[in-house]
Amino acid sequence: MSIHIVALGNEGDAFHQDNRPSGLIRTYLGRSPLVSGDESSLLLNATSTVARPVFTEYQASAFGNVKLVVHDCPVWDIFDSDWYTSRNLIGSADIIVIKYNVNDKFSFHEVKDNYIPVIKRALNSVPVIIAAVGTRQNEELPCTCPLCTSDRGSCVSTTEGIQLAKELGATYLELHSLDDFYIGKYFGGVLEYFMIQALNQKTSEKMKKRKMSNSFHGIRPPQLEQPEKMPVLKAEASHYNSDLNNLLFCCQCVDVVFYNPDLKEVAEAHKIVLCAVSHVFMLLFNVKSPADIQDSSIIRTTQDLFTISRDTAFPGARQDSPGNPPLRVVVKDALFCSCLPDILRFIYSGAFQWEELEEDIRKKVKDSGDVSSVIEKVKCILKTPGKINCLRNCKTYQARKPLWFYNTSLKFFLNKPMLADVVFEIQGTTVPAHRAILVARCEVMAAMFNGNYMEAKSVLIPVYGVSKETFLSFLEYLYTDSCCPAGIFQAMCLLICAEMYQVSRLQHICELFIITQLQSMPSRELASMNLDIVDLLKKAKFHHSDCLSTWLLHFIATNYLIFSQKPEFQDLSVEERSFVEKHRWPSNMYLKQLAEYRKYIHSRKCRCLVM
Repeated sequence: MSIHIVALGNEGDAFHQDNRPSGLIRTYLGRSPLVSGDESSLLLNATSTVARPVFTEYQASAFGNVKLVVHDCPVWDIFDSDWYTSRNLIGSADIIVIKYNVNDKFSFHEVKDNYIPVIKRALNSVPVIIAAVGTRQNEELPCTCPLCTSDRGSCVSTTEGIQLAKELGATYLELHSLDDFYIGKYFGGVLEYFMIQALNQKTSEKMKKRKMSNSFHGIRPPQLEQPEKMPVLKAEASHYNSDLNNLLFCCQCVDVVFYNPDLKEVAEAHKIVLCAVSHVFMLLFNVKSPADIQDSSIIRTTQDLFTISRDTAFPGARQDSPGNPPLRVVVKDALFCSCLPDILRFIYSGAFQWEELEEDIRKKVKDSGDVSSVIEKVKCILKTPGKINCLRNCKTYQARKPLWFYNTSLKFFLNKPMLADVVFEIQGTTVPAHRAILVARCEVMAAMFNGNYMEAKSVLIPVYGVSKETFLSFLEYLYTDSCCPAGIFQAMCLLICAEMYQVSRLQHICELFIITQLQSMPSRELASMNLDIVDLLKKAKFHHSDCLSTWLLHFIATNYLIFSQKPEFQDLSVEERSFVEKHRWPSNMYLKQLAEYRKYIHSRKCRCLVM
């Protein structure tokens, strides 16, 4: 079996007689792990000279035993001087590669106008790859005029390359350099895909011809059945917004209390949530200074609406508050204060349900002018420094994501001492955190901080059994509802931490990450990797990750020929070994039939049609 590739075009700036650069094809053949033993010889037609060869022929082996023949033609003159040879080469090609340098626009247009129409007529359902090689130098901004777009600048634009690919029905690639990534993984991956398709097509045609000839009437080869379908793991829906919204109603870990001008308590809240959505509250609670914000409207709103009372004889002060008492904030504006509970519900729900907020305010404030005044104050509270009227259109804004959307506002406070009221001690280092977020997002920590436990009254809390990196990833999920483990091992450590604190959705995220990583590994990587898959299975079972453990058993059974050769395979329990043997792929029955078929073929001294 052989594959014939024809490469046309010059991807370099120029070819010199004494110093000829290593081109795209030569570099790929020299670096690809699937290609070995390449040899090159110069093939000259009648009009060429030794100084300027028309074709360079490379012969190599691909995929072990497939002969690979590549004809590389850097010049296009052959289509003028020897049309017969060029037509035969294109007609016999399994794959065609057209390459050009992105900085040689004149040659590109010459090829496009004179030779591409000729190639189109000679093509016969052959896959074509167009490779744009090089980094554009002195590239000018594209012109918007439709009459001069194609002539603008000295470089071949991406649009021109894609348009050429569309004309030929080709695959377009941009290779900025001839390094391992662009050659081995990018260009090589696409080329090897088409090589496999060509092999499959040739094998299929060969099998059809043999069946038609009826030259063999013996035992039919065994049919390999498909492996069993892997269990589907469904992700758990996020309850991030509802967790933070419920924090307002549970009244746990309250660290700020709002009072009206008459010093009567109006509402309770949490500094961390308020600062996550508003620079006004950051300024009020000294998280940021006026110099940091540099916005006069935010500074003026803070001074006009709120004042902090530090009077020890405050009429509404709680005498039974353990530890540090909540901060007392007096709301100066009586109208705004009457709507404050509704405004807080609006902020805790994600600060995007503007229509509901307006309706709640209208129920308490009858005058339309007063309603507009309160709404404008809310907009100023939620304003981003330096932006003018960023929340002018509330109906448009309500369709946006919440202001503390994942990986933004609350992540600003992750592992930061600002507003922190608890410190975790892990592996000799400390990690500051905020009780309100922990209580809202984790039921185990809610019970720990509000029950009759030592942690409820302690600021420094030791953590055992997890590393600092794993615990920081766990806190990142609690703060942002997202996480990105560095690998399978880190994901398993995070899953164990999530099981310890009973955060089921994080467990599902880690399970999905591990499954996705294992599914994406090719067979040869599974065979050579150092990860102990059986140890992973036992950890999943021990930490009650039933979905992952079931999936791993199916995964071991589906890749039986790989994992059965590993020493850890012997560590499977009797029940696990029985399951794997029952669901193994390929099955014992198929291997027996295959052995009998091979024996029959050798006995008749015939060549096997399959192997």
